[in-house]
Amino acid sequence: MLKKLSIIALFTTLLAIMLFKPSTFEPLKKGFELLPFVEKTIEKPSPPLVKSAREQIGETLIYDPKYVRLEYPNGDISRTKGVCTDVIIRALRDAKKIDLQKEVHEDMKRAFSSYPKIWGAKSTDRNIDHRRVPNLKRYFKRKGYALSVTKNPKDYRAGDIVTCKVQGRPHIMIVSSKQTSDGVPYIIHNIGWGTRENDDLFSYPLDGHYRLK
Repeated sequence: MLKKLSIIALFTTLLAIMLFKPSTFEPLKKGFELLPFVEKTIEKPSPPLVKSAREQIGETLIYDPKYVRLEYPNGDISRTKGVCTDVIIRALRDAKKIDLQKEVHEDMKRAFSSYPKIWGAKSTDRNIDHRRVPNLKRYFKRKGYALSVTKNPKDYRAGDIVTCKVQGRPHIMIVSSKQTSDGVPYIIHNIGWGTRENDDLFSYPLDGHYRLK
């Protein structure tokens, strides 16, 4: 009985390390990847946007889509939680000093009719407009950041932003500097369990590809 409890305790500790302190688990992970039956990964140089997104792993642990009133500009909820758009918003603020809350709000005021009316909005809302994927897609396109959507992994660079549909709902991700052995980039996103980095670039139908200039 004591041995069984010890095994459970060890498993629980390892799980906690993986979830809350990914960097601590990295040496064991690298050793595990040396095994012949484990998928190898390739790590390319990380641009600042990828580094900033990756820093959210282990910090943003919860997916929380609730509407929240934010300060303006540079408003944010607790970094322990958020949605897929918050990964992009925080990474751009930290890495490039771009405040999407301010940028999207001001562009929507200039060209409100150009933005989607999916939510029945009749005016701008600086608390939520920048946290909606369709609005970010329109903003990135208006800025001239849009690229072709392809199924060729070589077309996607670390730091690119891509969008897709997950069970019909819009989702947004950052292309990582990590790749599979076949050269398919990983992505960094929050799809429901906090910010994670995994091999999901082509797991869902892509419908947007953007590269900031």
